[in-house]
Amino acid sequence: MPVEIRLLAWSCFLGLVHVIAASYSGLQQRGGFAWAAGNREGKTPEVTGAASRLEKASKNFFETFPIFAALVLACVATGRHNTAVVLGAYLYFFGRLAYLPVYGLGIPKVRSLLWGVSVVGILLVLWGLFIKILPY
Repeated sequence: MPVEIRLLAWSCFLGLVHVIAASYSGLQQRGGFAWAAGNREGKTPEVTGAASRLEKASKNFFETFPIFAALVLACVATGRHNTAVVLGAYLYFFGRLAYLPVYGLGIPKVRSLLWGVSVVGILLVLWGLFIKILPY
């Protein structure tokens, strides 16, 4: 299995972690399991603090993940297994892995840096799709 597919699979798992962290962290502020098990008609109560930050981190993850996934799959489908693709996949995954706890803890400048690392990862995968460089 190519390493970029493995990192894509781990990124899928990370997406689930984002959803669980965001859901669970705001659960008590929204009314606990009774609220979660209900039909949730009406406006969803707002959350604050770490729960709000984790919710925003999750939304941010799912803004970039489809782009990353599509590019990785395009690289695999076209046989573009090169240094740029592999490095980009690593940067995306590890940037996103660190992003969740940093955002949840409310560390603003590091959060922005990690977001930038993941975007550079996406750009490298995109670049690797169109160029031929030394194989990984």
